[in-house]
Amino acid sequence: MRTRDTKKEAIIREKALEMIVREGFDGFSMQKLAREAHVSPATLYIYYVNREDMLDQLYHDVVKTFTAIGLQDFDADAPFAEGLWRQWKNRLQFIEQYPYQYEFMDQFRNSPLIHNKGAELSEFKENMRAFVKNAFDRGEISRMEPELYWSLAYGPFHTLVKFHLNEKNMMGKPFKLTEETLKILHTKVVAALRA
Repeated sequence: MRTRDTKKEAIIREKALEMIVREGFDGFSMQKLAREAHVSPATLYIYYVNREDMLDQLYHDVVKTFTAIGLQDFDADAPFAEGLWRQWKNRLQFIEQYPYQYEFMDQFRNSPLIHNKGAELSEFKENMRAFVKNAFDRGEISRMEPELYWSLAYGPFHTLVKFHLNEKNMMGKPFKLTEETLKILHTKVVAALRA
């Protein structure tokens, strides 16, 4: 039995994330990955049973990182405006620190692969559920359908982040997200959620 080389495995994972973000799941294959990572196709099977196993493991690793950063200094009992701000800051940190993982997670969540066994954010989701429930119970935000809440609380944030990542706005002019711009948006989103 061959031994696992952790450095080689890290390179394989990095190349897999880059390929998936660039080409999507349909353009991703173990053969292409082996070429991109400069390893033999057989080497991939030391680390993964098959393509689906690799994708599932990648997703779980990304979720683990996202959860660690997303819950850093976050308190589900915090006042709503404070907790939402912490979530935005944590998510922005994850996005800027791990742009490929962010794009991969977004692609994975919006694909049929999300239905794979165990592919979920349980710890993170439980914290978010508790946070929103606390805000509803304290009357800090209006009660609404979950889809409306998530669209209002995070849709504007992710739109602004997309402009930031693309480094331009809708008119094609240069754009860089600043803390001041994020705070203005946060104030407006909190007000909308209270209405």
